[in-house]
Amino acid sequence: MKKHRLDPLLRPKSVAVVGASKRADTLGQWALKNLEIGGYKGRIYPVNPRYEELQGHQCYAALSELPEVPDLVIFAVGDQRLEAALDEAIAAGVPAAVIQSTLVMDDDSEPLLKDRVRQKIKDAGILVCGANCMGYYNVRDHVWSCGFDSALHEAPGNVSLISHSGSGMSGIMDCEQRLRLNLAVSAGNELGTTMDEYLDFALDLPETRVIGLFIETARNPDGFRAALKKATQRRIPVVALKVGRTEESARLTVSHSGAMAGDDATYEALFDRYGVQRARDQDEFTTMLIMFAELHPVGAGELVSLHDSGGERQLFVDLADSANVPLTKLSDDTISKLRDVLDPELPAVNPLDAWSRGGPDAAEKMTRGLTLIMQDPGAALGVVVHDRAPFGKIYPSYLTYMQRARAESGKPVALVSATQGTGYDDAVITSTHAGFPVLDGVSRFLAGANALFAYRDFLLRDADELQSPAEGIVTRWQGRLRTGETLGELDALALLADFGVQTSSPIAAADEDAVIAAAKKCGYPVVLKTAQPGLLHKSDQAGVVVGITDEDQLRQMFGLMQSRLGDDMLVAPVVDSGVEMILGLKRDPQFGPVVLLGFGGILAETIADVQFALPPFGARHARRCIDRMKLRPLLDGVRGTHRVDIESFCQLAERFSIMAHALRDVLAEVDVNPVIVNESGSIAVDALVVGRDRREKIRAET
Repeated sequence: MKKHRLDPLLRPKSVAVVGASKRADTLGQWALKNLEIGGYKGRIYPVNPRYEELQGHQCYAALSELPEVPDLVIFAVGDQRLEAALDEAIAAGVPAAVIQSTLVMDDDSEPLLKDRVRQKIKDAGILVCGANCMGYYNVRDHVWSCGFDSALHEAPGNVSLISHSGSGMSGIMDCEQRLRLNLAVSAGNELGTTMDEYLDFALDLPETRVIGLFIETARNPDGFRAALKKATQRRIPVVALKVGRTEESARLTVSHSGAMAGDDATYEALFDRYGVQRARDQDEFTTMLIMFAELHPVGAGELVSLHDSGGERQLFVDLADSANVPLTKLSDDTISKLRDVLDPELPAVNPLDAWSRGGPDAAEKMTRGLTLIMQDPGAALGVVVHDRAPFGKIYPSYLTYMQRARAESGKPVALVSATQGTGYDDAVITSTHAGFPVLDGVSRFLAGANALFAYRDFLLRDADELQSPAEGIVTRWQGRLRTGETLGELDALALLADFGVQTSSPIAAADEDAVIAAAKKCGYPVVLKTAQPGLLHKSDQAGVVVGITDEDQLRQMFGLMQSRLGDDMLVAPVVDSGVEMILGLKRDPQFGPVVLLGFGGILAETIADVQFALPPFGARHARRCIDRMKLRPLLDGVRGTHRVDIESFCQLAERFSIMAHALRDVLAEVDVNPVIVNESGSIAVDALVVGRDRREKIRAET
């Protein structure tokens, strides 16, 4: 196995425990004991001047007395002594350390201990897990660098778990034997090593089949994106439990797009880009990890299920519908074969209830029924949904169903209890590790099935070929926007047009004669808008009149608007009616520009039916985003309206995303609302662009 930058931290050849102790249930005792429990094969050096020997190892008074410089130091000392101990380790040339303490002292002074330690780590270039963490378990390589008791974990495992939450890590790994871990890391405050680096390390472990992230934030955004891209290239799925959603940044924006794109929207777009499957809670998180780790890859098709209860079968249909998990419609051939197996009163449908009269041949009917529905051409994944036996056990016949069905269909299958079961029954664990997962709770299973199907579909996506914009156009607008200027509608639409976005091409006019001339050039009917500087949302001030049909009406509307909002006007032709959509951009402080697509006009503020994507992206990705929207049927025509040209909007969104990427360093916010989409195409009729001040960029980078 090739070397990795984190080897001194996660695969050390020698470990020193500074603060090793005999006192029961202390960090110093457990840190030393866990190395033995995990089967560590390297050299162990307890360091504490109070002892000559600890747990069968010679004890040393100081790091300087060791016979070699250890690869890793585990600090088991209080915060009052931590800084001096770190100084000693750095002076000795130790390449890696684990700091589990919080680095908080009541009598501290500025700069605080945490900041002092962070700077020392940075200056020394030392690899550090923590602080404020619970260490790590490299189960595969038998390095348990942690200070707490734990369940036993057998190497090598097939799941890597990286968590910002220490309890989030231990609460999963110590309470679920069905989950086979090869690596578990509590990253803590990431003073020296960030989540993306652990993720990169885990991707190089040959046994890794899935990686779970319990994530608060990405402290190294570029590295995080690079690691997710590597996971995609290796075809290793990533499941994320993202916590810390906030709308704080939305209150600081001026555009509708910015207000709708809270901090979490960036992660939605990021996860969508790299096929990361998102769990809502720790139960879903664990179930998804087990399913990705233990089930065979999912092929084309949908879900089939076997039941022994009509009522539970009906409930399963309802739950699958709520979870948006598609159920296979059985072929005529499968239905015909099922009728030969089932009791006459049972319908040959999916989900299938194959238990009616019981009897000595009931188990064989169940087995045959499951096999037939899994052999259906439309089946990708099978599930047996049964209640547990008394005391949380499972009947052997359940396992027989699955084993025979998979052997004859070649497709993955799981057993799911309708209610909570147990993860500590030997049969449950053995079956799960043999590739027949035994899971708890239908809803959790369906979330996992959704993740399997979504990841399968993600891997089948074709890459979009995007055309780069002209260099001269990019350079010109970079120069214009880097001062932080806010562009009014005329200039904002000109920017969009330069990048190939079709616009309504308004004409500026500063007096009545110019307004009349502009209307003649556009051709009636026209739209009259105020162009008053600083007025960002014209409709809110009655600064837009649509559908002016002649010169007299235009003069009248000009006079009324001029008296309230000044001379500066825009005149544009009326765009044929259609569905109003929105395109927007907000700059995320970590990952840069995020594009918003959705339904616009008044719906942008009331329904907020939007999706988010990282630029640049192509028309096909834009179409996937649109197809996920709740109001999507409006684009196909309802109640007598015509179907609009969805593909033209997708092409427009592609060009907008190329602009967003090309000007990523100088754009703060963009609002294109509405984009009118009708039968003949899509056209942007209003826009707002906020430049990113160059000084803001410098401050962010420093």
